[in-house]
Amino acid sequence: MITTDFLVIGSGIAGLFFSIKASKYGEVYIITKKERSESNTNYAQGGIACVLNKSDSFEAHIKDTLNAGAGICHYDVVEMVVKEGPERIKDLIELGTKFTPAPESDESYYDLGKEGGHSARRILHAGDFTGREIEKALLEQIKNIPNIKVLENHIAIDLLIESKIKKSTMQRDRCLGAYILDEETSEVKTFVSKFTILATGGSGQVYLHTTNPSIATGDGVAMAYRAGAKIMNMEFFQFHPTALYQSNGDTSFLISEAVRGEGGILRLPDGTSFMERYHPMKDLAPRDIVARAIDAEMKRLGLKHVYLDITHLKPDFIIKRFPQIYQHCLTKGIDITKEFIPVVPSAHYMCGGVMTDKNGETFVSNLYAIGEVAGTGLHGANRLASNSLLEAVVFAHNAYKDCVSKLPHTRHIDTAEVSTWKYYGTIDPEEMIVIKHNWDEIKRFMWNYVGIVRTDKRLERAKRRIDLLRDEIREYYHNFKLIAPLIELRNIATVADLIITSALLRKESRGLHYNLDYPDTDDVMWAKDTVLFRKPGGYL
Repeated sequence: MITTDFLVIGSGIAGLFFSIKASKYGEVYIITKKERSESNTNYAQGGIACVLNKSDSFEAHIKDTLNAGAGICHYDVVEMVVKEGPERIKDLIELGTKFTPAPESDESYYDLGKEGGHSARRILHAGDFTGREIEKALLEQIKNIPNIKVLENHIAIDLLIESKIKKSTMQRDRCLGAYILDEETSEVKTFVSKFTILATGGSGQVYLHTTNPSIATGDGVAMAYRAGAKIMNMEFFQFHPTALYQSNGDTSFLISEAVRGEGGILRLPDGTSFMERYHPMKDLAPRDIVARAIDAEMKRLGLKHVYLDITHLKPDFIIKRFPQIYQHCLTKGIDITKEFIPVVPSAHYMCGGVMTDKNGETFVSNLYAIGEVAGTGLHGANRLASNSLLEAVVFAHNAYKDCVSKLPHTRHIDTAEVSTWKYYGTIDPEEMIVIKHNWDEIKRFMWNYVGIVRTDKRLERAKRRIDLLRDEIREYYHNFKLIAPLIELRNIATVADLIITSALLRKESRGLHYNLDYPDTDDVMWAKDTVLFRKPGGYL
């Protein structure tokens, strides 16, 4: 059993930013499934949205976010995140992040890009590997902080909840830590913590085609749901319009939104542009509209992909602005300075998540969710490009302040009452095959039935399948030795069920949730969150 002040599950920008700040006030353990740098943050190419230019304004950024969110954004949260942005950017710069400087003629100190849905240039970036640059800077800081301990190749199993230990008279349950599996030793460690912070990122691996790394299995959402936290807006899953198409079906490499921000044009195989038929902003329309437009054109013409064209831009500019994309495409035999880029939509970002307040605290006391795992109300029905990294640092900062203010008054946890993990079961090679088969089945029916365009019939079909699979998975979980693939399968099945259930509840088309049975829904029909909450004693 390990005791600590702060238990941070996840090592992306949100978890690292929180940990650096909180380490001044107590001991921090960071739990990460793979290497500490493996996170969705590390794959974020575009940048971080923030008002830093005299020709821009907080009001314009707020308006753009609300427009993209299709009536579901929480205005107070949007205003808070946008207005706190500049201070958090200063924090990142002080921690060593090196954003691309502006040309001498520019009024801003930093080069500011433009992306879909934005009315002004406000995207700070570091070439086209912004996430990697921020991650590198934060990890460099953590190396020199003795109060922070990072445990790699450790995966969280479940949260430790007070009501599971003893009868509680408190109105809200309390999180006391988590059970963590050491993948190298197969040992389960019991972490008892004053504050537990979920910074586990997204859940793109619930879909067949995704830009997310293999670690994005929705662990935080699934654990929080099992612990009794509220989960919101899971039907709004963002499909990035432009992932690189490859003949082997791999869509993991993202062609950044910034490519269209710098003048990229979506085209059909004959060179015809088409976005002007779908939205006044053409290729810079919000992501939900662009993804649906591409999907519609592919289905209309029987295409495997469409093309993104930036050949009209100067080669030197392309290579300097998008070095990672240029080099990666070259390895695939595509010179983007001379050739069109084949692109398809791919599952990218979870706009809902674990419901939090403005400090990142969930419905379960002392349990916080920050970053993509959280449902804060910022994104609404569709995330505005590059608002995710901004949300991560603002809520990580707020969570840190809230935790520190409560630290002196946090009730004592009697570790003698906390039970350690009970081991049981064995590994059967045949069951490993079943685990893989079940995962593949989930990914395929989620892609086919709960993708960019949905119908009630498809959703009902998906619901029947996930109910059967969850019964099977529960049996595996309770009868076989605990291993990481089984933990992840259990979590991804829970997330799939939450997405399907949320989608069935929303009897309209809004933002990223487009249902052919409700194509012409009045904009003010619903305009509210979908909130799910596990009933006491319900399925785990």
